[in-house]
Amino acid sequence: MYVRFISRFFSAMAGPRPVVMSGPSGAGKSTLLKKLLKEFEGVFGFSVSHTTRSPRPGEENGKDYHYVTREVMKAAIANGEFIENAEFSGNMYGTSKAAVQAVQAKNMICILDIDMQGVKNIKRTDLNPIYVSIQPPSMEILEKRLRDRKTESEESLQKRLHAAKVDMEISKEPGLFDVVIINDDLDVAYGKLKDAVLEEIQKVRDANKS
Repeated sequence: MYVRFISRFFSAMAGPRPVVMSGPSGAGKSTLLKKLLKEFEGVFGFSVSHTTRSPRPGEENGKDYHYVTREVMKAAIANGEFIENAEFSGNMYGTSKAAVQAVQAKNMICILDIDMQGVKNIKRTDLNPIYVSIQPPSMEILEKRLRDRKTESEESLQKRLHAAKVDMEISKEPGLFDVVIINDDLDVAYGKLKDAVLEEIQKVRDANKS
C-alpha cells in the first residue's frame, strides 16, 4: 500500500527528472554535488534529507540535513511523510516528500543523495530518476579519506568501511545505475557527472526561457 501511494504521488508530479546519487561515505559525493550546484545555479535543487545523527563540525540544520530525534522521525515515517528511509551505523536517514516537492515546484532538477537501501526503495516507485553511483578508486583510498576527516570513532569507521565494501559490490549490479563514476580524479569525475545530467539541464533551461 505504501509503495503504491508513493507511485501515485510521483506520477502526479510534473517537472524534470530527479537525479539519485549514491555511494559510500568518503567517495566524494558531497564535493561533486557542491560543484554541480555552484556551476548550474538555479537549475538544481538539493533535496535535504532527514537524519537522527548528530551534526558534524560545519554542518547546518536545514542545509546539510534536517537533524531530528528518532521519535520524531519514526512518527513522520509512520505518517507516510517519507519517500524512502534507511538505518545506517545506528542512525536513521530518509527523504521526505516535502523535500522533493519543494524542488520540483520550482522547475528544478531535484538531487537525492541517498544510500543503497534508498536506491532500491525508489526503484519500486514511479519517480524515474537518473541513477548515478559515485565510487572511490579503492578501499585503501577510501579508508585514508575517512581517517583524514578525523570525525569518526574507530568503531564507526569500521562500520562505514564494511558498508562501503558492500556498497561497491552492489553498485556493479547490471541495470541498478545509469552511470557509475570512479572518483579517482575530481575534474574527470565531475565531467562524467555533468555528461550524465546534461539533457535534463538543457530541458530546465529551455523551460525557463519559455
